[in-house]
Amino acid sequence: MAEPNAKMPSENTDSAKGFAFALSAYLLWGFLPFFMKAVAHIPAAEVVAHRIVWSVPLAGLVLLWLGRTHEVKAALRSPSMLRMAAVTAVLVTINWGIYVWAIGAGRAIETALGYYINPLFSIFLGAVLLKERPNTAQMVAIALAAIAVAVLAFDAGGLPWVSIGLCISWGFYAFFRKTLPIGPNQGFFLEVLLLSIPSIGYIIWLEATGQGHFGDTGVADVLWLLSCGIVTAVPLMIYANGAKLLRLSTIGIMQYIAPTMIFVIAVFVFHEPFGTAKLIAFALIWAALIVYSGAMLVESRARRAAPPAPAE
Repeated sequence: MAEPNAKMPSENTDSAKGFAFALSAYLLWGFLPFFMKAVAHIPAAEVVAHRIVWSVPLAGLVLLWLGRTHEVKAALRSPSMLRMAAVTAVLVTINWGIYVWAIGAGRAIETALGYYINPLFSIFLGAVLLKERPNTAQMVAIALAAIAVAVLAFDAGGLPWVSIGLCISWGFYAFFRKTLPIGPNQGFFLEVLLLSIPSIGYIIWLEATGQGHFGDTGVADVLWLLSCGIVTAVPLMIYANGAKLLRLSTIGIMQYIAPTMIFVIAVFVFHEPFGTAKLIAFALIWAALIVYSGAMLVESRARRAAPPAPAE
């Protein structure tokens, strides 16, 4: 999903180029379930390992082209930055693992719910960890999301762990990612570079023990696994370049494109069951997002309409 550490856009301007970049990224993320369904016969851990390994050369080439490798070199010499990058790398691996497994297991609806809830969970994190005071609309939205989760838990006899796992892992990833004083493309490269060490070892072990899918099970699997780097790195880097050209309120609305596409694909293409409880839960979530997004747009317009502060 979205790169959380992108440079904030100018408060009052949107760029057509930025909109095109961001829209392209969200559409790619929205269609990603088709790719994950195609590799559902491969264990999720192996798919994630290949997502990591094949993202490294692609992200590295982009940094070379942009001439931004010096920031990565500086980060590799900083123990504190490496420790924080290791934390964010673990969190994003957990997120990817849950997502890949859930799509293959026929639980794409739950992934859509998780990414719908994520912005509201980020507000909750800010209130708990940063002592940020949510406004009334935000508190109403969080309450509606909590009721939606309770409805699903009551219906299933247990919590919707896929949704909660995706929401929590990405929420904490975004929270800690903000502490990395490095650009989004460089940060992504640093994370997959650190993750590539155990991932390569895991892939070698799978192939040595005859459990791998990179060669022994046909050319098709090799091509699918090689493509993992493209479907992982390309949307993230496109988004990173678009987000800095858009207002925060614009990004806030656009972030619902991908989970909406995932929801539509899950129900109408994958034909996942969508009973009364899920209908009620999603209605509550959509209501929460309308409240949250509406308040955000009103606040953004008020800031733009306000006269500039006098110079000191």
